[in-house]
Amino acid sequence: MTDAEIVIVGGGIAGASAAYHLARHGRRVTLLERAEVASGASGVNAGQIDSIGWGDAPDLQAHLTAGSQELFETVQLELGEDIEFRRSGALQVIHTAEQLEFERARVSALCARGHRVELLTIREARSLEPELDPALLGAMYSPLRSQADPVKATRALARLAERGGARVLTGHDVTAVAPRPAGGYEIRTSRGTVVAGALVLAAGAWCSRLGAMLDLDVPIVPVRGQMWATAPVPPSLFQTMSSAESALAWHRDRGGAPPDLTIRDGVRVTRHLYGRQRRSGEIVFGGDREQAGWSTAPDPAGIAVNRGHAIEALPFLAGLPVARTWAGLMPFSLDGRPLIGRIPSRQDLWIVGGLASSGFGRGPMAGKLLADALHTGTPAPVLAEADPARCVRELAASREGGR
Repeated sequence: MTDAEIVIVGGGIAGASAAYHLARHGRRVTLLERAEVASGASGVNAGQIDSIGWGDAPDLQAHLTAGSQELFETVQLELGEDIEFRRSGALQVIHTAEQLEFERARVSALCARGHRVELLTIREARSLEPELDPALLGAMYSPLRSQADPVKATRALARLAERGGARVLTGHDVTAVAPRPAGGYEIRTSRGTVVAGALVLAAGAWCSRLGAMLDLDVPIVPVRGQMWATAPVPPSLFQTMSSAESALAWHRDRGGAPPDLTIRDGVRVTRHLYGRQRRSGEIVFGGDREQAGWSTAPDPAGIAVNRGHAIEALPFLAGLPVARTWAGLMPFSLDGRPLIGRIPSRQDLWIVGGLASSGFGRGPMAGKLLADALHTGTPAPVLAEADPARCVRELAASREGGR
């Protein structure tokens, strides 16, 4: 049996960041990961970091995005870890006149709040990304947006946590969690038992299963995201890319619980697009978001739709066949907001989860905010909108309520 002051379950980017920052606070931390660090959603995403700056009155989204970007920069530039971080900028391309009007209003509102975005003509956008289709109507340019390798970045944070004194135990699948009569938790794993004074749930889509072990309904569900890649090619794509189509669709109607899906009840409601070229030369794109249980099998029809969307923006992609496809499970909360903080119905139980499709780009700061709150006992005011108390319930109460 192993003892730890704090146990974090989940070796994704949020869990690794929480371990690193708790170790920096001098806490005795053990991170448990059922497979390898970055083996889940944190390792199979596009590696995009979507910051548009802190703005004049930073809310939670600004903290998570701008704060995470600064942490990525620190890991790359100051801490000696090559995570392939690059502030590349990003273009969100505009296909229709309706999207153009939406993006014009959006850019105006964001700039009024102190964020760094700009509306470009297609000529201006093609000066940054020459392969864009000249028939496009323009693009929203975000100069602060960045990219990094998701596996390298997540594992770098785990290594930094270990250097600070944390233990990172891989191959430890959690099979049971129970509170101890004297306080703390007993965590049974496939490779032994760990006793913790405090427990942090950072297991992405699996937070709901861990919660159930403690008779808690944690309203985080798995949403399948899928991607495809070309074979390595010479430098051809310089920004991170997206499309205004889904941004406009979700502005009009975010849908049910969870929000912001591309396919709902088997029916496509919008197309979503994001992608970049990796240092290896691979061009990667993705976009679909669908509740498909726990399946990580890619859907060829969805891949074809996404590839067609990408070709509309970048016609040269039509000449590059798909070399590989993959999928992962993203942790979507039912109300669309993260869960970061202490679960009040249990002693010394914490969670950092529900970061949805942008967990990689928001996870480093989410982990830091959680670590700071646990260490000090006082959450940052900005975490009020991420308070787990709003939605985590006893399982019995949830069943009685018909959920």
